[in-house]
Amino acid sequence: MSGGVDSSVAAALLKKQGYLVRGVFMVLHDDTEKLEKNLQDLEKVSVQLGIECEILDLRRRFKKEVVKYFLDEYAAGHTPNPCVFCNENFKFKILLEEAKKNGIDYVATGHYALTRKLKVKEKIIYKLFTAKDKNKDQSYFLYRLGQEALARIIFPLGEYEKAEVRALAKKFKLPVHDKRESQDVCFMAGMSTDEFLKKNLKLKKGKIIDEKGETIGRHDGLPLYTLGQRKGINIGGTGPYYVIAKNFKKNILTVTNNKKESALFSQAIELTNVMWTNKSPKLPLRVLVRSRYRNIPVYATIKTKIPVDKKCYTDSMLIVEFAESEKAAARGQSAVFYGEDGEVIGGGIIK
Repeated sequence: MSGGVDSSVAAALLKKQGYLVRGVFMVLHDDTEKLEKNLQDLEKVSVQLGIECEILDLRRRFKKEVVKYFLDEYAAGHTPNPCVFCNENFKFKILLEEAKKNGIDYVATGHYALTRKLKVKEKIIYKLFTAKDKNKDQSYFLYRLGQEALARIIFPLGEYEKAEVRALAKKFKLPVHDKRESQDVCFMAGMSTDEFLKKNLKLKKGKIIDEKGETIGRHDGLPLYTLGQRKGINIGGTGPYYVIAKNFKKNILTVTNNKKESALFSQAIELTNVMWTNKSPKLPLRVLVRSRYRNIPVYATIKTKIPVDKKCYTDSMLIVEFAESEKAAARGQSAVFYGEDGEVIGGGIIK
């Protein structure tokens, strides 16, 4: 529970359904003002719902694991998604450990996603689906949760639109029913990604060249830029310009002012660290692929590059061939596979 409307309504819905609910608040960063406000709201919600809430101070571990991953990936020239990494390796891992340690059956969060339990040939499997509210759907960030985790996770908000959640908060008389929603990456304390990277990485200025090799400006450090980026390049004249390549060896940023430049598009991508929600499917497989959180899913075919084993998790690499060229598929982002019915089949990290 964060002290926000989503996790508060999730707790209220579970209690209404007859569950014995215990709240957990994870302290992850040092934004003192925000932390105090959230704790105050959490206390009010806990009193209103009549539940206990435990506070876990995870700041040191979060910085060492999640923030370090984020900075290391940018320093290597990738464009990471910290929420995907955090959900798999930190947040749900810790919550499930805490639940097991305390004899608690399930973990629930305020994420917008759906899970379903199915019996297939005498075997129980768990499936992950997109939420009813497609604008709020967070299944993209949860694709790395395997069967063991999904068997013990509940997403109470999956069947609701955000407006319905707000209405429920008011109905349940929760003091956070009109609380403003945070859109920031949680550990940036209101900073932009550029501001955070400039504060935490050693950046080296260098040349900006166009696709013909002509020098047209200076960049502020290659980790600040990602494939397809238009804003923040700061070249006047014949823009706007789009990032098409980063050469770390020579510290050169390559851009184009042609929005149809072929280097902006990928006909195919390679994925590593592939995760299947259930067992590995037979390939090739035609699916819908979302190559960034806000991208519209597009049709593509998954093909094997290296034989994929039958385990839930595999480091094998796959090729994803798009039906039509995909713009700005950046290294480090996740490409997530969906079925026509919104089922999350799996995904991997763009290499």
